[in-house]
Amino acid sequence: MKLAEQTKLSVDKLITCDTEIMSGTPVFKNTRVPIKNLTDYLETGESLDEFLEDFPSVSREQAVQILELATEVLLTHAYANSHR
Repeated sequence: MKLAEQTKLSVDKLITCDTEIMSGTPVFKNTRVPIKNLTDYLETGESLDEFLEDFPSVSREQAVQILELATEVLLTHAYANSHR
């Protein structure tokens, strides 16, 4: 399986984009919590624990998997662009 296919499977497992849920904003699967809320918390210096405390419908596992996926996508993109 190609990396792009694996990434799509991971995204589908972790993220929901549905016009009926938060007007299509990407949210953590089975929640109404936008993915961007996690990055906003981290950008402002708040901890993962603070995020999880404020959004109890998101599990630690979900948040960590989203961060791992973001890292994978960024590194894959950077690596691909470095070999042009």
